[in-house]
Amino acid sequence: MSHTQHAETWKHLNENLSKWVTESKEHTSDGHVASYIPELANAPADVLGICIMDANGNISVAGESDFRFTLQSISKVFTLILALMDNGEEIVFSKVGMEPTGDDFNSMLKLELVEPGIPFNPLINAGAIAISSLIAGSDTKEQVERILLFFRDIAHNPSLEINQNVLRSESDTAHRNRSLAYFLKDNGVLDRDVEDVLHVYFSHCAVEVSCTDLARMALVLAHNGVDPIRNQRLIPRRFVQIAKTFMFTCGMYNASGEFAMNVGLPAKSGVSGSILTMVPGRYGIGLVGPALNRKGNSTAGVHLLGTLSQEFDWSLF
Repeated sequence: MSHTQHAETWKHLNENLSKWVTESKEHTSDGHVASYIPELANAPADVLGICIMDANGNISVAGESDFRFTLQSISKVFTLILALMDNGEEIVFSKVGMEPTGDDFNSMLKLELVEPGIPFNPLINAGAIAISSLIAGSDTKEQVERILLFFRDIAHNPSLEINQNVLRSESDTAHRNRSLAYFLKDNGVLDRDVEDVLHVYFSHCAVEVSCTDLARMALVLAHNGVDPIRNQRLIPRRFVQIAKTFMFTCGMYNASGEFAMNVGLPAKSGVSGSILTMVPGRYGIGLVGPALNRKGNSTAGVHLLGTLSQEFDWSLF
């Protein structure tokens, strides 16, 4: 994309983003805020905010872009990358597979039905729990600290913290995740203590961010592991390639195929209503809209990304 084309796109984006957000916001009434984690149920259902960041650090924002939320499942993309950096591909993929499941993100069905009893991919809950056990560290405290430092570096925000209320709320109500973890332990997938692994998992899901933080994290993935603003490589290119492939095939739960069809960008959603996506080589995008559809994705957020993708011909297909 030439400098002139970028300038024209950016101008069109800035002039119309608020209008598109207002139009998409009507779709918040089609969804419901996640309630199975009680603390998330406090989020206002009618919020929709977005930040789009270019390679120079310029941002285009609209809606409630300063609304703060926890990463939830978006964190799984970055813990996967950190586990790959810590262990390499062979060890990581001895613990998790590379395939979409077609099942709900918290399902344990295939762990029992399909040999060898490892999670199908690292973005479903069972897979992310397995990945959490692979983060290097002598104890859970060191593992969580390393994850937080990594997230802060990618977001270029040293003030990122874990929302302790959300962490407690997740841990207190995580009966299914505990079941998954004990099943994994029984199958020989987890080497560490189950409660220790779950603490690491809940902690990275409860890291609190803004749309701008999310857009900056997405920007690093959009540029294959290089932070273009600092001109600094943060992640090996191969591991970003792996992460983006999973985002395409599994990142929007079992609506990933539909999202690929209608938006056509690698993306990862979280049950806080957040979505991280990117236009490869160009933009990092972070948005939040807490009202979710039945597949666990932001109703208004998915609609807004569909509008933007069509308007600017962003689909990679």
